[in-house]
Order: sequence, then C-alpha cells, then structure tokens
Amino acid sequence: VMCFLFTAQLTPCRSRCFSVPAQPVPPLAQTLQGYLRALEPLIPEEELVHTRKNIQKFCGEGGLGPQLQEGLERRAKHSNNWISDWWVQWAYLESRQPLPVHSNPAISLPKRDFSDWRGQLVFASKLIAAALDFKNVVDNGRLPVEYMRGQPLCMELFPLLFSSCRIPGRKHDTITHHSRARHITVVRNYQFFQMDVYNSDGSRMTESQIHAQLLRIRAESWKTDKEPMGILTSEHRQTWGQAYSRLLKDKLNKESVRAIEKGLFTLCLDSPVMRVSDDKYSSRMAAQILHGGGTHSNSGNRWFDKTLQFVVGEDGSWGLLYEQATAEGPPIATLLDHILQYCKKPDPKKTPLIPLQMPKKLYFNIDREIKRDIEHAKQNLDILINDLDIRCFNFQRFGKELPKRHNLSPNSFIQVALQLAYYKVHNEVCASCDIASQRMFRGGRTDYIRSPTNQMLKFVLTFDDPSITREAKLELLREAIETYVTLTDQALKGQSIDRHLLGLKLQAIEEGLSVPRLFMDTAYGLATHWKLRTGQVPANTDSVMCFGPLVPDGYAVCYNPQPDHVHFSVTAFNCCEETQAETLAATLHSTLCQLQELLQPTV
Repeated sequence: VMCFLFTAQLTPCRSRCFSVPAQPVPPLAQTLQGYLRALEPLIPEEELVHTRKNIQKFCGEGGLGPQLQEGLERRAKHSNNWISDWWVQWAYLESRQPLPVHSNPAISLPKRDFSDWRGQLVFASKLIAAALDFKNVVDNGRLPVEYMRGQPLCMELFPLLFSSCRIPGRKHDTITHHSRARHITVVRNYQFFQMDVYNSDGSRMTESQIHAQLLRIRAESWKTDKEPMGILTSEHRQTWGQAYSRLLKDKLNKESVRAIEKGLFTLCLDSPVMRVSDDKYSSRMAAQILHGGGTHSNSGNRWFDKTLQFVVGEDGSWGLLYEQATAEGPPIATLLDHILQYCKKPDPKKTPLIPLQMPKKLYFNIDREIKRDIEHAKQNLDILINDLDIRCFNFQRFGKELPKRHNLSPNSFIQVALQLAYYKVHNEVCASCDIASQRMFRGGRTDYIRSPTNQMLKFVLTFDDPSITREAKLELLREAIETYVTLTDQALKGQSIDRHLLGLKLQAIEEGLSVPRLFMDTAYGLATHWKLRTGQVPANTDSVMCFGPLVPDGYAVCYNPQPDHVHFSVTAFNCCEETQAETLAATLHSTLCQLQELLQPTV
C-alpha cells in the first residue's frame, strides 16, 4: 500500500484497482446469524422459528450452505470480484422495469444565474468543456486516488462513465463501451445531433467553439414537429428490446442509434416549463431531471439507456441523469464536483481560427410499426410519471453538525429519524435499505445496510411514551445509533449480509441446484420487500438526488446533509393509497424537530 500511495498520482486510473484488496466472502455462519437478527424486528416469533429451522437445515450436515459457500470462495479466487458482475446482471441488466423512475437516479443542482435560451447555451458550453476536462484528467491518469477512512478506493468505474450505453434485449440487456469517441449527442425539441468536441489536431474544442456549435443546433431544431424517438428508451425493457430490433433493421436508423450509443455523453437542452411557486420548485426540478416532465414536456429529450445525460433548462435549472449498470453515486459526485470547480474559472483556452463542421443531425425512418411503438411508449411513460409522487424539501433547523456535537453519527441519526417517521405514519416498521459503497475492494460496487434493528425498534416504540424519561429515551437513541454505526462498519469491511445471501442463491442456480428453501419462505420475501429505499448523497454542494421506490407500496428517500441544513427528496407511487410522499416528508420534518428537542430541550 505504501508503494501504491507513493505512485498514485502517476498511475493511470485503469490500473489502480490492483492495489485495492479483493472483496472477501463473509463467513456463512456470520451472515445467517445477521440475517436472523435483521428479521427479529420484522416478523412474529412463530415465523422466526420456521426460518431458524430452514437455516439449520441449510448450514447443517447434508445442507447446501457449506457447498455453496465453497463455490463462492472458489469464484472469489478466480474473478476480479465474486459478486459485482452477478449484482450488475441481476439487479440491472436482467431487470425488465423501465429505466426512468425505477432505476436511473437524477441529481438536481442549484439554479444557475440565467433565465433564457442565450444563458442556457452559454452555460451548456461551459458544462460540456468541464466534462471533457474531467475525461482528460481520467484518461491521463491524473485523477487522485480517493480514500475512505484512510483506505484507497477502487477507481475502476471512472473510465466507464464516458462513451457507455445500455443496450436493450428481450431477455436481458447488455452494456457497450467505446473508447475512441470524439463526439457527444445533443438533443433539443426531440431532435438528436452528433456534435464533434475535438478539433482535427486532437485538441478539445474551446467553450466558444462549443457555443458556436450549440447555436447552430438551436437554429436547426426550432420546430417540435418531430417524433420523440427518445421516448422508446423509457419503455419496459422487453418491449423496448423488441422495438430496438425492429428499429435497427433500417440502415439509417442503425447509424443514428449507434451515434447516440457511442457518444461521450448526451446533453439535453430542455424547453421552458410552466413556472411554479418557490416551495414547489425543487420538487418540479427533480421531476424534470428524473423523467422530463411527460411527453408534452421534455421526456422526448432523453435517451435513458445512456450512462451520462446532462440536462440544462432555459430557467437556470440543470442536473444529471445516470444509468446505474456502469455508474454509481460516488464517482458521479466526483465528476460533478470537478464540473462545479471548473465552472468558476474563465475559459482557459484561446479559440483557434478553424472552420467547424456543421453538427450532424441524426435522422430516422419511421414506419407504421415504429410509430405505433412510440405511441405506446408515450402512453406508458405518462402513466408512470402521473403515478410518481415527488416531494423535495430543505430541512433548515439543523444539519450534520448537530448530531456531531453530541458524538452521534449524522447518517445513523437520519436513519433512526426515517424509521421513526415511517412508524408514525404507518404504525409499523419496515424493511429498509441504505446503500453502502464497496469501493474499498477491487471491482466493488454496493451492499445494503439494513434497518430497523432491535435497538431501533425499541427506541421507536418508546419515543411517544410519556412514562419514559427523557434520559431513558436518549440512552435508547444512542443505542439505536451505535448499533447502526456497527452495521455500517461491517458493511464497509465487506461483511454485510445481502450480497452474500444473493450470491448463495445465484451459486445454487449456477450449479444447477434447486433454490434452497431459505430463499423461498415468506420471511425472505418480507425481508427483501424494501418499503424504504434510502441513500445519502455526500456532496459538497446543495444538490438533490431523486429516484423512485423499489416496490409499489414503498418510498424512496434521498438526503444530502450539509453542516447546517439537510436536503431531502421523498418519492412514492400514487397507485398505493397508503403511501403519500407529502405525508412522509411532513412527518420526517416534524420528527427531526422532535429529535432536536430531545437532544437540546428548550427550557
């Protein structure tokens, strides 16, 4: 490691992961004990008895557990990472749900100081130049190795952010990556353009060159009478896979689609949207980035399969949408941080006097079948968008400094608040997942930190009991937080339970065995029915991240804790009468105020 640290600045990003240890396969007994502990707050004792018996059979003499564990340990010896490829395949590429809302996270950034199309294009030029500058840093091995808790992190994903795309298939999707792309795609009024961003001598275009090209694109795309081809990428994956095969039979269509797929990234220049009041602006903006606002708004200005899409509106709004099979929150946060720093500086490059080639408009031949595919996709996307309930708010009473002053982990504090708020709304606790990075291991992606714990449940049940003293409640709060901190530490050491359980299940399938009973009982179904999908966005700026719930009767809550405030986004589906984003958001707000009162009682 000493050698690795010393040479970090000189080592190309692609090869850095070899100095990061391999991800361990956790001990079988430890995972099964952790699984039982995770079930205790969720299911009645009689069901626990049944699950304990299944576990004993699974790991006892003649059980499949030890055999599957051996298979995983063999796999770990002969692969870059024993679970990541499986996870990407199972969680993303084999999922048949639409990418917008269900999968692709959106990040909405603080409003910029412009309010018309002229400002939009000037900022978009800066944004493109900033992203290209970041790519140059990555390509030349100048991106500093990132650290967490003193440990170097795997940097493997960074080169894959650019020129990558997900390709739809009837049964499962695939990922394509092109290392020599020289263009981006720009989409405005549903029309796609291939725009070169490098000069013939290999130098990156300057901001003023990029701006000149964006002006040309604007002049060529002023009408909105074109079919919104991008809407097709919002479909159910099997449906889009079938339509994709039909679309690519035509040579012109194939060339246009390939140009989008091979591009470094996509820039979406959105048309103006209806103004809303200030308190609703952040929610509307998050929705715009997430899905485009509907087929009568900007949803046709997206290619949801693309790994990186930057969105810039005419009202100063902007953000980023990414596809998770090749991208993840922390590398995206690093990219955005670079962009924000770059945007503070003037254009460093002088513009060469080179005549620029006109950006190439991408055309499509649309027959009756493809026209029908587009109409179906439009209907389905509008149904999905109308079903999604989004509420973003900025909690301003305190930020991460308050729990820190009381020697409490800010993330664990917010997780306890989420369980308490959920309990107040639904009179029960639920299976909840928080995302933990596994980048301290070679090729590592993510695992889950589970809640509620027994200690959390105890605190939640006593919180509104007037017979319990403040001191006793404070002690229970500390115990709940400390237990969650321990689970977080375990997850960051590669010792969480969920990816291991998934690995055991997939290993059984790989060996041609029947899926063990452990994974077929109701307890496992309940334990993996994530009614609360959560994620912390540790960003240096006031960004808001947003994605949809994992299950129809669930919520997704993202939060970005800053020193003196916390940004939250809450989503739910309208089709479920029991879940309302507005209600959970309001309850979460009041719960945080009550927890502040518990920590710092006013006289």
